[in-house]
Amino acid sequence: MKPNLLADLSAPAKSILVFGVYLLLLGALLVLAPNVLLGLFRIAPTTEVWIRVVGMLVMILGAYYSLAAIAEVRPFMRWTVPIRFCVLFFFASFAVTGLAPATLVLFGLVDVAGACWTAWALRRAASQAV
Repeated sequence: MKPNLLADLSAPAKSILVFGVYLLLLGALLVLAPNVLLGLFRIAPTTEVWIRVVGMLVMILGAYYSLAAIAEVRPFMRWTVPIRFCVLFFFASFAVTGLAPATLVLFGLVDVAGACWTAWALRRAASQAV
């Protein structure tokens, strides 16, 4: 990695990298200490392996986001925007139907905030290129 990696990244790439690091940290917490996170959001503790499997998948997604940011993969950045909006829809649906507590929606809001930042940065970069 370059010493000035963050400084050399475009604004859209920075938004993707920050989101990737968030996913890496969230995934690590789900793998290593899932009940800490679950307790913060008033979700029942578990001893099942599935929450750790989810954590592993979240870390893998975080790695993809981080590597795409470092490589400045613009198509990937664009693809993430509508998909991250979908996360809120699914989490809200799970909460409304009683499958999950309403606090799960907070994770969807993080996704939407990140998607908005990336969309704004992509638009700004496109307008500066013209």
